[in-house]
Amino acid sequence: MGKIVGYLHHGNYVYADQDLKGKHKEHCLCWRCELFTPENQETNCKIANLNFANCVLNDLVLPVYECPKFKVRRKLSLETL
Repeated sequence: MGKIVGYLHHGNYVYADQDLKGKHKEHCLCWRCELFTPENQETNCKIANLNFANCVLNDLVLPVYECPKFKVRRKLSLETL
């Protein structure tokens, strides 16, 4: 575990583990899931939408490590990772 650091994120002062800061996509299962379409909330995974709403409401960043709805993305692109 790294040092806890504070910084501005989307206009709000937040705290994070320095070793994990900026690694959300690398850790989050959603970015490798076929159901994840963050550019279109209507087709996006309902769980991902709820997770994102919680993040926005509470100024959080929450990676998903386990999910019952996960489906392997058939084609990974550089933008996805």
